[in-house]
Amino acid sequence: MKQIAVIGAGVAGLASAIRLQHLGHQVHIYEKNHKPGGKMHQIKEQGFTFDVGPTIVMMKDLYEEVFAFCGRDLKDYMDYGPVDPMLTLHFSKDEAMPLSTDLTKLIHQLEGISDEDAQGYLAFLADIYKRYLIAKDHFLTRSFRSAWDFYNPRTIYQALRLRTFNDAYSSIAKFVKDDRLRKSLAFQTLYIGISPYQGPSLYSIIPMIELFYGVQYFKGGMHAYAKAMEKLFLELGGQIHYGASVDEILVEGKQTTGIRLGDTVVPSDAVICNADFPHAMVNLLPDEKTRGKYTDNKIAKMEYSCSCFLLYLGVDKAYDLGSLHNIFFAQDFQKNVNDLFDEGKLPTDPSYYVYSPSQIDETMAPEGHQAIYVLVPVPELSLYKDWSDQAVAAYRDLILSKMKAETVFEDIDEHIVFEQIYTPKDFEERFNAYNGATFGLKPTLLQSNYFRPQPKFKAVDNLYFCGSSTHPGAGVPIVLMSAQLAVEEFLHDNN
Repeated sequence: MKQIAVIGAGVAGLASAIRLQHLGHQVHIYEKNHKPGGKMHQIKEQGFTFDVGPTIVMMKDLYEEVFAFCGRDLKDYMDYGPVDPMLTLHFSKDEAMPLSTDLTKLIHQLEGISDEDAQGYLAFLADIYKRYLIAKDHFLTRSFRSAWDFYNPRTIYQALRLRTFNDAYSSIAKFVKDDRLRKSLAFQTLYIGISPYQGPSLYSIIPMIELFYGVQYFKGGMHAYAKAMEKLFLELGGQIHYGASVDEILVEGKQTTGIRLGDTVVPSDAVICNADFPHAMVNLLPDEKTRGKYTDNKIAKMEYSCSCFLLYLGVDKAYDLGSLHNIFFAQDFQKNVNDLFDEGKLPTDPSYYVYSPSQIDETMAPEGHQAIYVLVPVPELSLYKDWSDQAVAAYRDLILSKMKAETVFEDIDEHIVFEQIYTPKDFEERFNAYNGATFGLKPTLLQSNYFRPQPKFKAVDNLYFCGSSTHPGAGVPIVLMSAQLAVEEFLHDNN
């Protein structure tokens, strides 16, 4: 039995800790905040409940797998079920497109645009599904411990089959002509913090995953899943230390010996780090000589995903959005994206996402009230830094003005009874997100697969990483995969 320290009770930290505890090791999680989940955090105020970070449940099998690994059933820990329509796209106040996982409804919608686009849309889904299977079998579910793991004929052949060199939008445009359909397939690269005009075409798998595997809703919000994981971990005999901020990963020679919290040293046989990888390099491994290639300069020069500006609004009125998840597009979507990633400025006409779980879950708001979550993609902090009180207030007013003009929230400012705002500074300070980048390292070609930080840290023995900046990448299902890979790497070294 090994003594294992896990840094961070984010989703990947909890998942790796559960696996290791179930396998017979003694695992302690050290979390700086006072709740589990990392960015899967929660705000509970005045009877309102808000998820802080992720809200869309895709690939439910991966959520369930963590529990099945321990012989448990997730349904014994929480309630959940499918959502349909899975989301509604709003192109103007009078033009909305609900997207259904029901093939009959979807075909009817597509044929309403054109038979040619209906055929192209289905051809796109078939094409990206084939590429997804290649990625899943040869890249997402394996680590790259050495250069030969990637630079070998079989893997290079599979990489070429992925056809990742085109950007997502161009790849989609080959199949469908209608601009609304192109946007409906392209915008979701923003879920992992990269531009659809720059991100590898493989990342257009996200709408395919939603359509083929469905979208779920967890009663009580996404944080209910973090609480379920916490409960399972404690049942297995693990221990969680909240309010415990780790200051250093201790290294002697080329091996970790544990962690340090203030003046307290915690000896450990292995360390699993769920802290954001760039943050961990700079702050938890202060001696650059212990990090291999990840010097301060290299970390600063790496590319980071966009961040988010979030409004959590409790209102004393019920608005009917029609869908749980809603995307409202900017009039000029490409300019909106260029502002985010190229110009490094706040979009003045941004696209934004609105999520209102209290429409279907009475636990999320008092009776007759509504909990409204508004997410606006914004640049990360190395590109845009001004989040002063004045700047925050001005951007908040701009977003509310757009909502009043473009949505059913025509009088929302008259009904707000609770409000909280998160900016990139909050993600940096509360969750140790480097540059406030909500989704971690940007998944460019040169920061994906072998080129992304791996679960097994090469420079230090018995040190492993998981989370959104680690291979295979961002998004809750993919982060759960990173936890599985980290544990597999630990077992490779310790069996």
